[in-house]
Amino acid sequence: MPQSERSHMINRRSVALAAAVVLAVVAGVTFYAQSPATAAAPMTTPQAMPVTVAAAIERPVIEWDEFSGRLEAIQRVEVRSRVAGYIDAVHFAPGSVVRKGDTLFSIDPKPFAAALSRAEASVAAAQARVALTASELARAKRLLDEQAIAEREFEERRNAERDALAALQAAQAAVELARLDLGYTRITAPIGGRVSRAEVTAGNLVAAGAGGAALTSIVSVSPIYASFEADEPTYLRYAARAGAARSGGKPAPVPIHMGLANEDGHPREGRIEFVDNALDAQSGTIRVRAVFDNTDGALAPGLFARLKVGGGGTRPAVQIDDRAVGTDQAKKFVFVVGADQKVAYREVKLGPVVDGLRVVREGLKPGERIVVNGVQRVRPGMPVAPTEVAMDARQRAAAGGTTAAVKPATAS
Repeated sequence: MPQSERSHMINRRSVALAAAVVLAVVAGVTFYAQSPATAAAPMTTPQAMPVTVAAAIERPVIEWDEFSGRLEAIQRVEVRSRVAGYIDAVHFAPGSVVRKGDTLFSIDPKPFAAALSRAEASVAAAQARVALTASELARAKRLLDEQAIAEREFEERRNAERDALAALQAAQAAVELARLDLGYTRITAPIGGRVSRAEVTAGNLVAAGAGGAALTSIVSVSPIYASFEADEPTYLRYAARAGAARSGGKPAPVPIHMGLANEDGHPREGRIEFVDNALDAQSGTIRVRAVFDNTDGALAPGLFARLKVGGGGTRPAVQIDDRAVGTDQAKKFVFVVGADQKVAYREVKLGPVVDGLRVVREGLKPGERIVVNGVQRVRPGMPVAPTEVAMDARQRAAAGGTTAAVKPATAS
């Protein structure tokens, strides 16, 4: 067969094969389109997720800032002896509460009593010398009037009297000093408070003054300080509120409450006594000190204290349950349920917890419904089947418990 005829036959076969393939594809598509199963497949819609929602509430609150601090004694004294000598006795029990003026130690008084007797004898001798010089001066005065003695002799008698009077004053001062030293042998409490242990016991020799060993120490009991560090933003916020309060009259006192490590809440109430005059540039904090009564004696210097400080008067604030708050890296958010029963993402700025509910400073309005249970199961734009409950647990309890307070939400 010639070459031209063979090529012509191959081309006709290729065209026929291509046409057959096209017909097969068209037939398959037609069959699928006319298939009863394909024609009967319905359009499905996403199922609503059941969640629990509550309306954000607004009520007057005092925002509290919480701090950690330490208790400090208002007064602390190291007891030292004012005279040197041997300790005769210790008159207190370690750790007991003493009153101002109570005897703590006694030092052997015999050397000081003898020194006092010697000083008193010196006073007696000086008084006799004064009497003698006074008598001689009076005699010299009469003789001078009669011109029986020279003016110089009269001046000598008068100077002798002056020397005797000065010696008498010195002797009397020595008596007072000896009497003080004798009194210092009885070491008393300079302040009232709780006394530590005796650092020096009976029979030991103690030195006098600042160079001597501290015999014990006393710390005041009531009232007591609680010191803490406040950060710079908190300080600026309180300073701004204090300035606004001063412009309107006398500023209201800032409430402060304290609780110990073993106490629930903050049952003790005090007052701010001192705010430092400068912030620490390294830590960015400022020193604050509060005063608390300690009538029960439970507070001791050095104890850890939990403090909460109120920012002033009450103000209306939006509050929600902490369960409704989600975290997206550094952001806080809630899921708001709209009238179409769909979830919307809402970023919020939070404040402290007040009366069991979290304060929302920005991002939410009173009455808006948010998801409080099932936050992990929903996504923005998802339809939900909400069940409404009260936001405050106390309201739910008043309504007979969580179950009794639940009611299905209706679409608007």
